[in-house]
Amino acid sequence: MNFFKDKYKVDVMDATFDELKEKGYYNPDKMSLDGVLLRIEKMYFKLNNNVFFEGSKYRSGLGAIGVEGTVHYKDGNWQMKEAKETWIS
Repeated sequence: MNFFKDKYKVDVMDATFDELKEKGYYNPDKMSLDGVLLRIEKMYFKLNNNVFFEGSKYRSGLGAIGVEGTVHYKDGNWQMKEAKETWIS
């Protein structure tokens, strides 16, 4: 969360889609969020400081994407090793 806050200078919150709807961040007429929902659905720790993950980004019904990738921890930093889109709407 700090990464996005520091790098992109945006407000960041830890909330589910339902919680964002309750807080008024979802517009049912446009089927869109006032912001972006990033989710990690699965995460597996692998050998050699690698982590595999599956996740998604949702902005609206026509603005969502699924991804999977592997990140590697080296020299105190997480670095993207592999990433690919798995679905898009």
